[in-house]
Amino acid sequence: MPKEGSIFYYISIIQIHTTMIRHLFILLISITAVNGYAQEINKRAEQLALDLQPKMIEWRRNFHENPELSNREFQTAEKIAKHLRGLGIEVQTNVAKTGVVGILKGGKPGPVVALRADIDALPVTERTKVDFASSVTTTFNGMETGVMHACGHDAHMAILMAAAEVLSKIKNDIPGTVKFIFQPAEEGPPNGEEGGAALMVNEGVLKSPDVDVIFGLHIAAGKPIGTISYKPEGIMAASDRFIIKVHGKQAHGSTPWLSVDPIVTATQIITGLQTIVSRQTELTKEAAVISVGMVQAGLRYNIIPEEAVITGHCKNA
Repeated sequence: MPKEGSIFYYISIIQIHTTMIRHLFILLISITAVNGYAQEINKRAEQLALDLQPKMIEWRRNFHENPELSNREFQTAEKIAKHLRGLGIEVQTNVAKTGVVGILKGGKPGPVVALRADIDALPVTERTKVDFASSVTTTFNGMETGVMHACGHDAHMAILMAAAEVLSKIKNDIPGTVKFIFQPAEEGPPNGEEGGAALMVNEGVLKSPDVDVIFGLHIAAGKPIGTISYKPEGIMAASDRFIIKVHGKQAHGSTPWLSVDPIVTATQIITGLQTIVSRQTELTKEAAVISVGMVQAGLRYNIIPEEAVITGHCKNA
């Protein structure tokens, strides 16, 4: 638990969605002795966050209705930068192509704390019936598709924008500096491009001023409203993409015995991949996932191709 009255103590509170704010305050105050000064700051921050709830909902729905893919978050970045500038926060744009960074200097000396949110959407066609559903379409990897904030980044942006607004209003009481990092391309940059966290770090996002600690969060629709989940050590997974190319021998579909069928072989590989987690990973210690998202093979229904490509990703803490 961060030290009472420190920037670590109450910045981490404010970033949580307002439906969770009161529960988190009760939790923290119940297990930590709070002096009068820190308690007063927390009360002010909590009330400001609660007052921001309607705006935060509006921001989230606007982002949801207007999603943009990785390294193409142009309008998203403009909205974020405009909001931060309106709060009097120093703003850096075009960080790792479309990223936005805001710097808020507190009124007292202290550490540099970064808060991070991701801003890109996914090539997914939305099937929900909400009023703010996305109708955006695009071409991705040569195929027509919808675009959707299907992983919660719309909420993450709204939460961090609200955190920036709350902290800007109590900046004179903040011991240290807050760096707001809005990261593009969290889902991975397009083929042939750089992007995401790695590019931000390479461009110095954690420097000038040097970040002492960084906080991030992820919403979880399956969790009851008003609760948070945490665990010691790592909780968010690292993600690695893999590509498996299966080379076979082409033949007509009427004479499969003349082929070396890469599609049949690929299906056996995919089945085998599932046993890596279920039979070879000690899941009681750390979680792990292997998923295949793309299988590409062939040009005609009646020709056995000479190659099949399996693309997927694995995640582990």
